[in-house]
Amino acid sequence: MTRRLYYEDADQRECIARVKSCRAVKAGYAVILDATVFYPEGGGQPCDLGVLESLSGGSENVAVRVWDVQEQEGEVVHFTDAALAEGKSVRCKIDGKRRLTHMREHSGEHIFSGIVCRLFSYSNVGFHMGKDCVTVDFSGPLTDEQIREAERLANQKVLENVEITAEYPTPERLAVMHWRSKKELTGQVRIVTVPGADCCACCGTHVKRTGEIGPIKVVGAEHFRGGSRLRLLIGEKALSDYESRWENVEQICALLSVKPEQAAEAVEKLRRDMEALRYESGALKLRLLEQMANAVSGQQASRVLFAQDLLPEDVRRLADRLQEKDGVAAVFSGDDRQGYQYVIIAKERDVQALGKEFNEALHGRGGGRPPMIQGRVCATREKIETFLKEKGI
Repeated sequence: MTRRLYYEDADQRECIARVKSCRAVKAGYAVILDATVFYPEGGGQPCDLGVLESLSGGSENVAVRVWDVQEQEGEVVHFTDAALAEGKSVRCKIDGKRRLTHMREHSGEHIFSGIVCRLFSYSNVGFHMGKDCVTVDFSGPLTDEQIREAERLANQKVLENVEITAEYPTPERLAVMHWRSKKELTGQVRIVTVPGADCCACCGTHVKRTGEIGPIKVVGAEHFRGGSRLRLLIGEKALSDYESRWENVEQICALLSVKPEQAAEAVEKLRRDMEALRYESGALKLRLLEQMANAVSGQQASRVLFAQDLLPEDVRRLADRLQEKDGVAAVFSGDDRQGYQYVIIAKERDVQALGKEFNEALHGRGGGRPPMIQGRVCATREKIETFLKEKGI
């Protein structure tokens, strides 16, 4: 069975190992070594990636890429691009930055989950370390206040820089310990402990002290299957997110000519000003629509009006205003090049049949129910007017 050096020292990034077996698989080769620093995917933690260098004794060693690592039937299986000779020695080299990120995230998740369990009695029922964030599912709903409290205590534990330990307790000792687990376990159990925060069964890699984790920040929360799903940024990802958010705050403050601590108040004032302008603009638009309706000749038996730059709701309002006087109204907004939004209202005609004819004749799309149809038509104003005139509108 492969000696798992990542359990002996999670900070170890290289080792020398012997190839026990190498067999062809669908996407490459499956290699088993007598020892490895490569962590296989499991327990919510992604696998390590890196290379296996064949030690030929010459001036150059051939490096084979390891693109996946899985545990199969008790062995750690390295999936590679090329074959390696059985019995030969290789140097294992993992991506150290990737490993450290996973160690920080896994340790940070333990602290946060342990605190949630202790404070609110909710279990961690799902855990995934993704490319962008860590996702954790809890068995009960968490309020914003509870999430902030757990986050505050988790970061306090990071600042305390306490030692993180991993051990295999005897069955007798395990029986009297208070520890978490997402599933029933049998046989030898590995327990990872963060004093004052968590004690949990775990097969992953962890940092030696909490101070190595860095900041822990909850950036998203939602209800999920009767509980809560949280998105966490831990370590360098949390720092990167902070830098990005701070840059945005600085840009906003520069645009508004305020200090960072005044940003929220300034944005709220801007929102109120925009609401006032929107109200004023709406009132002016209503007056404009009224003037446009009144400008149409009162001698027309029906109303047909062409305009530009009207919103769809304005087209409907104008058509409704026009039909109040004559019972029939057709309003078009647009131009010959881009086409027209339209609304046709006819209280005493089969407006659906009219709309079908109109769309078929002028390459339009739309529909509705009596007394109104609406849509969009790609035709010139001249053709539209000719069609409506032939229909008595």
